[in-house]
Amino acid sequence: MPPPGVKKFEGSVPSGCTFWHLAAEGRVFYTVPEDHYNCPIGSYTHNISVPEPRAGELMQTLTIMNNVGYIRMEDIPGIARLGTTPGAVVYAPLAETPVDPDVVLFHGRPGRIMLLEEAALRAGIESKTPLLGRPTCMALPAAMTQGFVASTGCIGNRVYTEIGDDELYVVVPGSQLAKLTEEAETIASANRQLNAYHQDRRQTLNRA
Repeated sequence: MPPPGVKKFEGSVPSGCTFWHLAAEGRVFYTVPEDHYNCPIGSYTHNISVPEPRAGELMQTLTIMNNVGYIRMEDIPGIARLGTTPGAVVYAPLAETPVDPDVVLFHGRPGRIMLLEEAALRAGIESKTPLLGRPTCMALPAAMTQGFVASTGCIGNRVYTEIGDDELYVVVPGSQLAKLTEEAETIASANRQLNAYHQDRRQTLNRA
């Protein structure tokens, strides 16, 4: 059930990850399954069944991806999915979330993502999952079941969210966010000190 006081999304978007973009812009809202029907891949990863007239769109999209060499059909069973269909999905900037989040999504340049990765390692919350790729949206159910995950994103996500080619994603289970936060400042401070150390060392030892 959607939380009280949160507005339902009104309108139409081409992908599930477009909702990420809207939340990043500061909007707080919730969606219901039918809001995701335009995105066959996102509907698949969110375990949302589309109505019969649109049921063939998933296979059509997968066929196109297979024909251009983007995926192989045998890769499909390895794509993470939600275990159950959500009744409603709330999207919001972290500072404004009206409910405790199931997952928290970050995107940024590799040097920033590195700090989160190191904080996750220090906190002991990083999953054993390798760096994820396409589709980006599978990082959400993967994080919910396995812990902190990182993703390179995918071309569809980059088109619909407009994140830069120089940015990556990490997804943190909401239940582990406090642990990550506790270690983030330690890691940031350590990196500042190690930066000074390595800069000095490079100047001292570089004879090339």
